[in-house]
Amino acid sequence: MEALIAQISDFFDAWGWWVAVGSVLMFVISLAAMPYIVARIPVDYFTHDGRHRMSQSSRHPIIELVLVILKNLLGAVLLIAGVIMLFTPGQGLLSILFGLMIMNYPGKYRLECWIIRKPLIFGAVNAMREKQGEPPLLSPEPE
Repeated sequence: MEALIAQISDFFDAWGWWVAVGSVLMFVISLAAMPYIVARIPVDYFTHDGRHRMSQSSRHPIIELVLVILKNLLGAVLLIAGVIMLFTPGQGLLSILFGLMIMNYPGKYRLECWIIRKPLIFGAVNAMREKQGEPPLLSPEPE
């Protein structure tokens, strides 16, 4: 047991400052970016039955693939940062929601609706939208 405690102590001696600096950076970035992202969500995003397909792009398929990969990587970073922010300063739940909204995966819309139905999340999102001068989101139908 003492060996484990020594390893944990050595880890925090070596990486503690980097973890602290990363946490502060994620907090500041999330404070700056979240209102902008929230304001760009369409008002009816959570209320329509079917998902709108993006129009076919005239970009080269390789460019489209790279953009999809980058978009999913950004979503994964937001998701991981949100999980970390659950235990450190920052807007963890909102970061998780937006990370999930950006990424592509099966069952995405159901999961997004389940999260946004939480009164705390829905209220925080609409408060951010109000501060940005945007109308509130329409509430998704209860399950």
